[in-house]
Amino acid sequence: MRLRIGHSPDPDDAFMFYGFASGQVAVPGCAIEHVLADIQSLNERAAGDDPLEVTALSLHAFLHLESRYSLLEVGTSVGRRYGPRLVARDAVPLDALAGKRVALPGPSTTATLVAGGLLPPFNEVHMDFTTIMDAVAAGDVDAGVLIHEGQLTYAAAGLVLLADLGELFAERHGGLPLPLGVNCVRGDLPPDLRAAVADAYRRSVEIALAQRDAAVAYSLQFARGLSRDLADRFVGMYVNTDSLAFNDELRASVEIIRKEYLRPAA
Repeated sequence: MRLRIGHSPDPDDAFMFYGFASGQVAVPGCAIEHVLADIQSLNERAAGDDPLEVTALSLHAFLHLESRYSLLEVGTSVGRRYGPRLVARDAVPLDALAGKRVALPGPSTTATLVAGGLLPPFNEVHMDFTTIMDAVAAGDVDAGVLIHEGQLTYAAAGLVLLADLGELFAERHGGLPLPLGVNCVRGDLPPDLRAAVADAYRRSVEIALAQRDAAVAYSLQFARGLSRDLADRFVGMYVNTDSLAFNDELRASVEIIRKEYLRPAA
């Protein structure tokens, strides 16, 4: 059986896939096809006519696709008092963003969802996440929400931090972590296959953590120019013990997001 596994071309996702990529992990009876796409594209594909069997999704997108996908409960990207970062050219209070143009990495991303719930009302401007820093620096938008490695490199582009959405979320919700990305398996697959996929994905993450140097080296091809040290730092932010199991804190955060942040699907 062909088993398509989708993830975004970023060092943390690539790091978690290392067990598969290095040939140390397999799903019995399946030929694995590696599918790379940015997270907004993966979200859209999951909602479309040809959904991947296994895919990374924004938590936001997953909450609208629970009739189609089940959580693998492994490989979750979690921010503990850190997460997507709101940046601008000049330091301004958050209240000053009311009615302003804020760049976001796609309507179904978790960054967009929590920004809408944590910040004053603003005008959403969606674009590819790799272009947000340039748009902010050029003054095309008043501020931007950065995901992936932009969280570490914005200062080099002359931008300043206005807020960290993971920190704002923790302050509002008793220190709870912010789950951002999840890995999912199609619910129409046989239960034994879904269990085998979950076991294999967990093993892939465990191998990456145990063989960190080799896994980081593999992930550098997806790091868009990050130094090895920065790539290793970024990987460590989002691939850790939270990535191995879905604990009670994460479940509590998901329910808060579902009840207090989620908007009807477009």
